[in-house]
This record gives sequence, C-alpha cells and structure tokens, in this order.
Amino acid sequence: MFGMSHESFLLLDAVVTVIGLIVLITKFKFHPFIALIIAAGFLGLTSGMPVGTILKAFQDGFGGVLGFVGIILALGTMLGKMMAESGGADQIAQTLIRAFGKERVQWAMMFAAFLVGIPLFFEIGFVLLIPLVFIVARRTGVSIIKIGIPLLAGLSAVHGLVPPHPGPLLAIGVFGADIGKTILYGLIVALPTAIIAGPIFGTFIAKYIPGHANQELVDQLAREPQAATLPSFSITLITVLLPVFLMLLKTFADVALPDGHFFRSWMDLIGHPISALLLALLLSLYTFGHRQGIGSKQILKLLDASLAPTAAIILIIGAGGGFKQMLVTSGVGDVIGHMAVNAQISPILLAWLVAAVIRVATGSATVATITGAGIVVPVVGMIPGVNRELLVLATGAGSLVLSHVNDAGFWLVKQYFNMTVAETFKTWTAMETILSVVALGFILLLSLFV
Repeated sequence: MFGMSHESFLLLDAVVTVIGLIVLITKFKFHPFIALIIAAGFLGLTSGMPVGTILKAFQDGFGGVLGFVGIILALGTMLGKMMAESGGADQIAQTLIRAFGKERVQWAMMFAAFLVGIPLFFEIGFVLLIPLVFIVARRTGVSIIKIGIPLLAGLSAVHGLVPPHPGPLLAIGVFGADIGKTILYGLIVALPTAIIAGPIFGTFIAKYIPGHANQELVDQLAREPQAATLPSFSITLITVLLPVFLMLLKTFADVALPDGHFFRSWMDLIGHPISALLLALLLSLYTFGHRQGIGSKQILKLLDASLAPTAAIILIIGAGGGFKQMLVTSGVGDVIGHMAVNAQISPILLAWLVAAVIRVATGSATVATITGAGIVVPVVGMIPGVNRELLVLATGAGSLVLSHVNDAGFWLVKQYFNMTVAETFKTWTAMETILSVVALGFILLLSLFV
C-alpha cells in the first residue's frame, strides 16, 4: 500500500472486516454463522495469508472451540431440560419465595434465577422462569417489572460471568484461564452486580413502568404446577450445583496439592467441565428422572428435544472460533496487542471495551465474547502478570452491555412483558448496561487484590 506500514494495513483490514461482519448481520440480515465464515475468509485473503492455509486456520479455530464448548453446551442444555421438566426449577423458586416472603419477593426471584441460570443458556433460563414471574405477580399483586427485572438480572449476570456458561467458557479457552478461579471470581463479581441491577434498579424503575402482563401468555404459562411431584429443594440444589462444586474442587486440589499427586490428577479428571457436567447430568437422570417417575423413553424424548434449539448457537460459536483463529493467524491480533501495550490501557478495560463495541454492533453476546477474546489475547503475552481470570470476566461483562434492537433477548423481553420499544429500553436495556458497567467496576476492584 502507499507508504502504509504492514501493521496499519492489518489494523485497517481488521476494522473493515468487523464492520463488514456487522453490516452483513444487521443490514443484509445474514445468519451470523454464514456472516462469520465470509468475514473470516475475507480477512484471510486480504491480510496476505497463503491461500492454502486460510480455510485450514478457520477449520482449526472452529474445531478447537467446539471440541470444548460444544460438548458443554449440549450437556448443560440437557441438564437444564431435566431440571425444568421435573419441576426442579419451580421448587427452587417456590422455596426461595417462601423463605423471603411476599414483600421481598424481588430478591427471591433474583436468587432463583442465579441458581437456576447456572447450568442454563440465557434464553432457555428465561423461558423456564418466565411463568414464575406471572404466577408470583398474580399471587402477590406485585408489578411484573419489579419481579421480572431481578430475574433477568440474575440470569444475565451468571450468563456473562459464571462458567459453565458458554460465554465465559469460550473466553477461558481463549485466554487459558483456570476454570475454578474464574467461577470463584465470577460469583464474587456477579452476585453484588445482580443485586444492584436487579432488585435495586428493578424496584426503582417499576415505580415508573409497572408493566402489564400479556393476558394470553398468562393463561398459557401461569398454570399451577402439580405440587405433589416436585423434587425436593436440597436434591435439586445438589444436582444443579454439582458441576460447579466439582470444578471448584479441582482448583482447590491444584492449589493445595503438589504436582503429580494421586488425588490431584483424579480431581483434574472429575473437575474438568466436561466430566463435571456429565456426572451432574447422569445424576439428574435419576434425581429429576426416574425418581420423579419419568420413564426412560420419556427421558430420551426430552433430551432429544432439548438439543434442537441449541443447533444455531453451537454453529455460531464454532464460526466465531474460526474467525478468532483468523485474527490470530493473520497477525492482526498481534498488531492490536502492540497498540494496546503502547497506549497503556489496562488490559481488563481493553477486553471490556472491545467486547462491548462488538456486542452493541452485532447484538450477540456470544459473538462479542469470542471475537473480543480473540482480539485481546495477544496482549496477555505482551504484558506480564495480567490476571487471565479477570480478563475472562471483563470480556463477559462487556458482552452484556446495551442490549438493543439487534439482540434477540431484547425482543424476547419486550414480548413477554408486553412493553413498547421505549419501555424496553428504559427497563431491559438500562438493566443490561448497569450490569455491565457495575461488573467492570467490581472486576477492576478485584484486580487490586488478586
């Protein structure tokens, strides 16, 4: 190019590619899966990679991500389905509502979402728990926004910050972070963040926008569950939190025991996200299945049905991995890394910013997390002593910011809560942005100590 250095050219190339990706998804309504493949190919061709290696790099990135996250997503979805169908999710919510009482029901909703959301994808957790919002609103007479916003905040916070959620797991894979530490820090950040964006903000905004439930949806969803058949609270909790417990145990063993210790090597196997989720799923087949009188044939049907909605998500995640690999292989990532080092931005802030920009532009938290992590990962090698776990959380927090009309979640919330677009901005979009910014604050605070 005319006197333009190779570095500047690569940077411009990356910017053009990301803008192109955004335009394909937003303006031309391309499926993100196809758009990501096109963008990756474009970046490979224009950045001067040898033509023979372009698709190979994409394939490696695709497989590398799905080899890990695809398995987890499938196991987590199945576990979530078992919890839903057995009434386990209802049990958690009802127990918490009894414990907190009607006047503090918004706190109960947030904790319920926080617990139930751990093995579940956001959309799935939302659809599972929304009937509760309607039932509770009807029983207590509390406005659906006051109950609903804390529920959304709880789900969103674990979705963006706590493994085994796909977002943080993607970033853990890219940054090479430790899963147990990330869970620990994630919970430390996610809980206060969810409290501020949920019950506190929800109680405030509900004074202005009470929301009115969609009557058709209420009739359809707010059926009373058959109380006789719910699994017990403790059994539900043990089943859902087992994977988290096993992953934390693995980290504890890694810290406490010497390398090559017998117990430690076994814990590394059992506490690996794949085996942890598999064990929890197998346990749930008994606790949520046979014990609840659901037969094997019915269980097979349920598990089969649970996987269909995740197909698109899995493919988008894989394509995102391929795109990320292009950024790395073409050398674009290194250029951005050098820039960040020279600009002396805190890597945590950088990770948050990059993910936030892509999130606002594409509407997908998942695309934001994986592309953001791919762009920021070279920085880790250049700045010694960056805490990788906090980078994971910062990327996750950035990916939640400012959900608006290009995000499926925005329309989901709008329809269920029967709000106008303007009201959805004032409630849901505001809540997501508060979540994101407050989480960033807590992460920066935590970075002073770890």
